[in-house]
Order: sequence, then C-alpha cells, then structure tokens
Amino acid sequence: MLERRVEFSVLDQAYRSERDGRRRSHLQVIWLLLQGNPVSEVARVTGFSARWINLLIDRWNAAGLTGLGDRRRHNKGARPLLDDKGVAALDAALRAAPADGGVWSGRQVSAWMSDYLGRPVSSKRGFDYLHRLNYSRQQPRPRHAKAASPEEQGRFKKNSPRPWRRLADTPPVTRAPGTRAQNQPPGSKSGLSTSIASG
Repeated sequence: MLERRVEFSVLDQAYRSERDGRRRSHLQVIWLLLQGNPVSEVARVTGFSARWINLLIDRWNAAGLTGLGDRRRHNKGARPLLDDKGVAALDAALRAAPADGGVWSGRQVSAWMSDYLGRPVSSKRGFDYLHRLNYSRQQPRPRHAKAASPEEQGRFKKNSPRPWRRLADTPPVTRAPGTRAQNQPPGSKSGLSTSIASG
C-alpha cells in the first residue's frame, strides 16, 4: 500500500523539475499511483514490471523522495580478490619465472592466486590481474611462410638502389609564387604563372 509521504503538489513539482531520467521515471510511477491508478495500469503506461513498481513503492514508503532514483552510484561493488598486500606479492612473483617455466599466462596467475587465497580462482581473474599490473601478452611476430632467408635478404640489400640523398653542392630549389626558380632552366614547364582568363 502506497503511503502519502508528501503533498501531491510537492511531488508534482519534484517530478516537473527533475533532470535525472531515472529519478524522474520513478517519480512518475509514484505520481500515477497517488492519482489512484492500479499497479497494472502504471506498469502498462511506464513500461516497468509490476514487481519493480512494488519495489519502488517499498522504497517510497521507507524513505519518501530520497528513496527514489538511481542508487547504483553508492554501490561499492564486490571486494577485490587480492588486497594491496596480495597484489604486491603477485607483482613480485611475476618478476620471476613461473613454476612450470615459460611465460606467465592468465591460467598460471590464477593458479598462483588459488595457492595464495586457498580457494579456486578463474583463469579470467588471473588474466584481469595481469592487465591490472600493466602486463601485456608478448609473443614473437609470426614469420611468413614464403619469407626470404637471411642470405636472400642480404643479396636483395646489395642489389637494391640506394636511397635518395640530397647532394651537398646543389642548393634546394626555391622560388617566390609566380616566379621562375633561381636555378631552373629557361624552357622548363614550371615557369612563370599565367592567367587562364587572358584572351
């Protein structure tokens, strides 16, 4: 049963002035219920389920206007698997080689965490902690099946044309707009600018 916690005019003003969409829709539900609409009709109009509307009624009855709106921002979430001491221990372990050799993987980190915590840990959590500690997957670049051998690469380098280099004794070509370059031959195609409108 919905309690009348505030005057209808106060609720109406709160509804009309609210800028947060979630809180506004919660206020709309209460506003419609206080007008005498049944839960089924309010569910049809607002798109909320009857179960959610009943939860909103409970929140309204317990806290009034302050009980409505998005309360997820106050949810701290789950406690992390490893505390600061555990993260430091994992970071120290990652600096050494893993127990079975090779490189660290999410599976190996989760096995280490399982030993440390005394309970099973998903390999996904191990992968997450690798990323949290700024480790990234390192693997060699794949080699193309038809790649040249080192001897073929050496022959190619010897027979390749030299890269372009600017000659030291030739000044760079410079010119002002609409003029011929200083060291440009007279019959060159890129001579003086001409207007296409001249007739």
